[in-house]
Amino acid sequence: MKKERVCAVFSSIPTLRTERLILRRMSVRDVDDMFDYASRESVTEYLLWEPHQSKRYTEDYLRYISTRYNLGDFYDWAVVEAQSGRMIGTCGFTRFDLPNNSAEIGYVLNPDFHGNGYATEAAAKVMEFGFCELGLHRVEAKFMQGNAASLHVMEKLGMTFEGYRRDGMLVKHKYRTIGVCSILASEWAEWAEKENYE
Repeated sequence: MKKERVCAVFSSIPTLRTERLILRRMSVRDVDDMFDYASRESVTEYLLWEPHQSKRYTEDYLRYISTRYNLGDFYDWAVVEAQSGRMIGTCGFTRFDLPNNSAEIGYVLNPDFHGNGYATEAAAKVMEFGFCELGLHRVEAKFMQGNAASLHVMEKLGMTFEGYRRDGMLVKHKYRTIGVCSILASEWAEWAEKENYE
């Protein structure tokens, strides 16, 4: 997979749809919805970034993301609940390993919408895009030890747990042990057929 191909795709990031969700480009109009969850300590406990301290910060971040989209080097979608029109989180690729046709997926969801299967639904659609549209061979996901909810999503997606990297990341002045899960293109095809996923 070529970098030029990835940049071309994500500079005009396509809108994806599932039964209950719309995955689209983030915009400044999402500021209230994003701040609602991004400002919560509980949301960022197992993430690399700190809670947003103000709506102005969130707005500035969304403006910055707009420039990154234009360059084709930002790979996250806003996750929107179709029924309400609310932006309830994000899901996308955190990085690509282009020489090896591999990518890492990540997601964050407003806790008010936990327990509905939305994270799994969004991530499944992003994985489908990666395998079917980008021709990926492997998709992996990482989680900090203790984040059982995130690991549960990965297991529901048919991923295989590969193990822990002990104290593998220094996050917010603390070493964290990082778990890795992955799924290959052939395994995803079997999972999708078994789950009757579209």
